[in-house]
Amino acid sequence: MRLPPLAATVTAFVLAGGVSAIAGRTAVAVVEEVSVEQVSAALARQGHDWARVQADGLQVILEGAAPTEAMRFRAISAAGGMVDASRVIDNMHVVEAETPPPPDFAIEILRNDSGVSLIGLIPAATDRAALIEMMEDAADGLPVSDLLDVSDHTVPDAWPAALRYAGRALRTLPHSKLSVRPGRVRIEAISDSPEAQRRLESELARLKPDTVRLALRISAPRPVITPFTARFVIDENSARFDACSADTETALRRITEAAAEAGAEGEIDCTLGLGVPSGQWGEAVSRGIAALAELGAGSITFSDADVSLVAAQGTDAGAFDRVAGRLENDLPDLFALEAVLPEAPETRPEGAPEFTATLSQDDGLRLTGRLPDQLANTTVGNFARARFGGEGLDMATRVTGGLPGDWSMRVLTGLEALSLLSEGRLSVGADRVALSGLTGRKSAEADIARLMADKLGQGASFDIDVSYREELDPIAGLPSPEECLRQIAFVTADTKITFDAGSASITAEARPVVDDIAEIVRRCPELEIEVAGYTDSQGRDEMNLELSQERADAVVEALRRARVPVAGFTPVGYGEADPIADNDTSAGREANRRIEFRLSGAQAAESEAGEDETGGDETAEEDAERVEAETLDIDAPQAMDRPATGPRARPSDDDDE
Repeated sequence: MRLPPLAATVTAFVLAGGVSAIAGRTAVAVVEEVSVEQVSAALARQGHDWARVQADGLQVILEGAAPTEAMRFRAISAAGGMVDASRVIDNMHVVEAETPPPPDFAIEILRNDSGVSLIGLIPAATDRAALIEMMEDAADGLPVSDLLDVSDHTVPDAWPAALRYAGRALRTLPHSKLSVRPGRVRIEAISDSPEAQRRLESELARLKPDTVRLALRISAPRPVITPFTARFVIDENSARFDACSADTETALRRITEAAAEAGAEGEIDCTLGLGVPSGQWGEAVSRGIAALAELGAGSITFSDADVSLVAAQGTDAGAFDRVAGRLENDLPDLFALEAVLPEAPETRPEGAPEFTATLSQDDGLRLTGRLPDQLANTTVGNFARARFGGEGLDMATRVTGGLPGDWSMRVLTGLEALSLLSEGRLSVGADRVALSGLTGRKSAEADIARLMADKLGQGASFDIDVSYREELDPIAGLPSPEECLRQIAFVTADTKITFDAGSASITAEARPVVDDIAEIVRRCPELEIEVAGYTDSQGRDEMNLELSQERADAVVEALRRARVPVAGFTPVGYGEADPIADNDTSAGREANRRIEFRLSGAQAAESEAGEDETGGDETAEEDAERVEAETLDIDAPQAMDRPATGPRARPSDDDDE
C-alpha cells in the first residue's frame, strides 16, 4: 500500500527529526566526556587533585575544597586553558585558614667592641624600654642597636627569666653571641686565655637560675709561649716533663709518644701554643728525649732553638760523646745543641754559701742566707715586698764576700719562681737551685722551668718539685657533676644522637651533638656517667638488647676518639625496657629509640643525697631573681594592650639546638 504524498512527507520529516535528536544527544555526550577528560588531566598535571570536574552540556563545572584562594584561581586558569573560559563554572570553595600558632619568640644578642645589637621577635607585653636600658647597662656604655619586632601574643612562662639571665651574663662577655628563647639561653663567646675561659664558665653557671637551660661554648685562643720550652728529666725517681709545649696536634702526639717510650707514666700535660721557632719542633724534641733515654739519666731542655743536654753525674764519657754527637747531627736545622757532662762533685766545704726562702700561708715569707753586697740585699728585699707583700716578710740575710758572680741573678730568679707557688721552699747553692712546694696554678711547673731556663741559661742545674692542688686554685670553679649532666641533657634535648637504621653507626647529622657533649665532658673531669641505650619494641628482645648495648658502646667510643676522659663512663644497653612513649605510634617509637646519660657510682649517691637537702643557695638565687624582677619588669602587664607593629621576625634557625 502506497502512502499518500503528504503522509510520506510528514513521515520523512519525523524520521529526520528523530535521527537529528539522537545525533545531537550523542554529540553533546561526546563533548561532555572529552571536556571532562581534558580538564581533569590538566588539573592533575598541575597538582590540583582536590578538584572534581563535572559537565552539563557544554558547561564544565569545577567543584571541591581549594586549600587557598590562589590554588582556586590556578585551577580555574588550568580549566580555561583546555576549554573556552566562558564554559567554566566555579562551584569551588576555599578551606578556612587555621589560626596560626603563636610565633617563636627569640632574640639574638651580638656584642663586640663596637656595641650591642638586638635582633629578633619579642612579645608586645615586654617592657621594651626597660629591656634596652638593661642591655645598655650590661654593655657598660657601648651603643645598643634595637632591631626588635613585636607580636601581640601571650608571654611564655620562662621568657622573663631567660631575658634577665641574658642581661646578667652579657656583663661578663665582651665578645659574645647570646641566643635567647623562652627558658633557654645559648652562649657563644671568646675568652682571653684558658684561665679566663674557666673563670667565665664557672661564673655563668653560678648565675644561671634553675628555670633556664644553658648551652655554653666559650673558646680560648692558644697561648703565646715565650720562650717556647720543653724540659724532660730522667732521675732515680721517674721520667717526667718539667715543661712541655707543642705547636700542633701531630707534634704533641710525637712528643708524648717519645716521652712514654722513655719511661714517662700517667697523663702527660703538654700545652698547645703559639710562638714555636720551627715547624720541626716535634721532631727535635722527640729526638732529644730519645737521646736522653739512651743516656739513662739527666735532663734535656729546649728553649726556642737552644737545646741543652745535661747528663747525670757519673755518666760514661764515651757513651755521652756518642749520644751527644748523634743528637747534634740528627737535630733539624736551626736547633743548636749544648751538651754538658758534669764533673764529679767535690766534697762540700764547711760553710758553703746558701740562700733559702720559705713561703708559708700562715707565716708569710722568710729569707735567710748570704748575699754579695748591700745593694743586692736591698734589691732582694724590695723584690720580695713587690712579689709577696710587705706583711709577713722576715729578712734574716747577711752580706758576705766570695759568692759566685751570678748569685744575685739566681736568687732573684728563684724568688720569682717561688711567687708562682702558694707555699714552698727555695734553696740556692753554689752548684744548684732547688724549688719545691704546692700551687693552685696548673701551669706553674712549666712556667718555672721556662723561667729558669731563660734566666739562668741552658746549662744551669736546677731541680723542681711542684705539686698542683685544686683547693689552692682560685678559679678552679669546675661545674658539679649535676651541672655537667644538665648541660648534656640540654644539648641532647632537641637534637638526638641518631644511628643508621638497624646498626650502631652514628649518623653524620648526630656528629655535632657528640662534639658538643665532648666539649662539656672536657670541662667536667672525673665524671661517673652511665651511657644508657634504648630501642623501641619492634624486633626480638634479644636483638634489641644487643643493638642498644652496641649503640651505647659506640657513643662512648666516639667520645674517646674526641680525646675526652671516659674512664668513668659505663655503656649499658637496656633494649626496649622503660619506654617513655607509646610504641604503637611512629612518633612514640622514635622517642623510645634514645641514648640517655645519668650519673653513676658515688656521684649518683651524692646527687641523691643532695636532693634531700635544702641549702641557702636556693634562697640566695630566689632573692637575686626578686631583685632583678624589681629592677626590670620584663613582662610588664601594662604593655599587654600595645598593638603589634612591623612584620614577624625571628633570628636564624642555624643556632637552634
